[in-house]
Amino acid sequence: MSQKLVIVESPAKMKTIKKFLGSGYDVAASVGHVRDLPKSTMGVDVENDFEPRYITIRGKGDVIADLKKLSKKADVIYLATDPDREGEAISWHLKAALGLDGEENAKNVKRITFNEITEKAVKDAIKKPRDINMDLVDAQQARRVMDRVVGYSISPILWDKIKKGLSAGRVQSATLNIICRREEEIAAFVPEEYWTIDASMKNKAKEAKASYYGEASDGGKKTVVRTEADAQRIVDDVRGQEMTVTEVKKTERVKNPPYPYTTSTMQQDASRLLGLSTFNTMRVAQRLYEGVKVNGYGTIGLITYLRTDSIRISDDAAASAAAFIKDKYGSSYVSKRGTGSKAGANVQDAHEAIRPTHIEITPESVKDQLDRDEFRLYRLVWNRFVASRMTPAVYDVTGVKLEKAGHVFAANGSSVKFDGYLAVYKSGDEEEEKQDLSFLSEGMKIIFSKIEKQQHFTEPPAHYTESSLVKEMEELGIGRPSTYAPTITTLLARHYIAKEKKSLFVTELGQAVNDLMRKSFHDVADPKFTALMEEDLDKVACGELDWKKVLRDYYPGLQRELEEAKTGLEKVKVADQVSDVICDKCGRNMVIKYGPHGKFLACPGFPECRNTKPLLEKTGDKCPECGADVIKRRSKKGRTFYTCENEKCEWISWNRPGKKGRTGEK
Repeated sequence: MSQKLVIVESPAKMKTIKKFLGSGYDVAASVGHVRDLPKSTMGVDVENDFEPRYITIRGKGDVIADLKKLSKKADVIYLATDPDREGEAISWHLKAALGLDGEENAKNVKRITFNEITEKAVKDAIKKPRDINMDLVDAQQARRVMDRVVGYSISPILWDKIKKGLSAGRVQSATLNIICRREEEIAAFVPEEYWTIDASMKNKAKEAKASYYGEASDGGKKTVVRTEADAQRIVDDVRGQEMTVTEVKKTERVKNPPYPYTTSTMQQDASRLLGLSTFNTMRVAQRLYEGVKVNGYGTIGLITYLRTDSIRISDDAAASAAAFIKDKYGSSYVSKRGTGSKAGANVQDAHEAIRPTHIEITPESVKDQLDRDEFRLYRLVWNRFVASRMTPAVYDVTGVKLEKAGHVFAANGSSVKFDGYLAVYKSGDEEEEKQDLSFLSEGMKIIFSKIEKQQHFTEPPAHYTESSLVKEMEELGIGRPSTYAPTITTLLARHYIAKEKKSLFVTELGQAVNDLMRKSFHDVADPKFTALMEEDLDKVACGELDWKKVLRDYYPGLQRELEEAKTGLEKVKVADQVSDVICDKCGRNMVIKYGPHGKFLACPGFPECRNTKPLLEKTGDKCPECGADVIKRRSKKGRTFYTCENEKCEWISWNRPGKKGRTGEK
């Protein structure tokens, strides 16, 4: 009996797939990449047309040895790494590492991909093997080599001019620049005064609110009231006076359902609605994709592939959704929307949107089989997909205009006429105004029961959150679905940015790095350049551009900038952030430092005074045992845990109060 070998990336995926295939298959895991550029050197021969030097990753010797043994016993080897450029490259590296890249092995080594880890998807993939797509491999090589050349060339400049241990990167530097620009906009913002005027009107038991809209002489344009004197004049003109209802306009408004999730939109909503970081979102999504135990199904992937920029879905998925929606909600809820892909120059459309693999597995049916974050993210994905295949919501909208002394006030009300997709999914930005305006009719006279003015000032642009930053990165074409989370994680880990609650702030170190990058390496810091580079990588993936030409065109300019930076830049001193904690040994204000396990307090008098203290980061939670503040700490291995601020209280947990973890340990 012939034996077949399927090689995947992760052990979790391996266990899931093993259950789908019979005894004629061995399933093994490469545990990610097996070859890469060396860490100790650039690993790219710039003089020899940017030829990369790949080596076996440290610690992967045993993995490769085991895979070689299995491959020698196998008649056919299926390389089933992830269905993207990175996965294609891993398959290519596996062929080389296992000695399977010769012509004599061509018939025996096959590439297969699947968008979901279900029995049908895996078996269908095995029926449709193909060769490794070298265009996709070359696109990955171009990205890897470009990023290595940029990083390993510029980082030593940062070490010399600012401090050791810093790094520069193509997507990383452009993203840092975006955040710094927002900080500059906030700092330069000059608030402008404006006033609003709100009024109440009653008719027996009914009450509604109206707001100043503008002047009748302005032809229906909305007017901004800039001074208190103008606001008071309007209030005086209409207070106690009969307002005439000049217009009652009734319309229907249709709100279309959202599209199913892409990586970007999933990360945005998980941050905004669930409070998950982009890193944690992808980590949880990976578990849902690779497989979890589900009663009646065994171990199964609950969602499709998590790295995608497409909103396309398969015809089978659309048909399953239509049947489910018709059965649960009725035929009037079933959408006629197509399954087409998302338009846009930066969209690769290599995979389907993120959706549940089995629509009949509802979130509530598996709630007790998932941990807290798995359940919340699966519910988000499931609800969004089901909603995307439902009909629009329909609102009854009423708009009323009232006038007196040339001043126009407006009142609006809306109510859901048909809920459509809202029966399943609400994003939190629904605009329903429930006030009842049915007691108002054209020509009616009514006196405001209350009218008041209020001063406001325009607000500066908001600090980026992880959600809004991912949205901006996607809109600017910076990075790709697989790079959003790692880029933000790296910026936080390097302490170029800091996160307070949900907002991202540039640190002094980050500002110094960005200033240097803007001055000496404008292209690398420029989001437009990075977006154009992504377009070139897409052309490589489509076979339209030689991957080394991308490097040949870029490198001479980088080389000139490097030479100028080495001699033309002065050293930059970055001041430590001063805290309000007093050193109990010498009386100085301690400063915040960064170590391998996060922030800590140190005396600025080093080396005379070597006093250090842990920096206590309050979470905003209360201790479940004594009610004091909860403090976030890090173990020596870098793992986050929580303790009580009260030293006499012994409460300690791996999880924040009220948040159930996978283990529930305490």
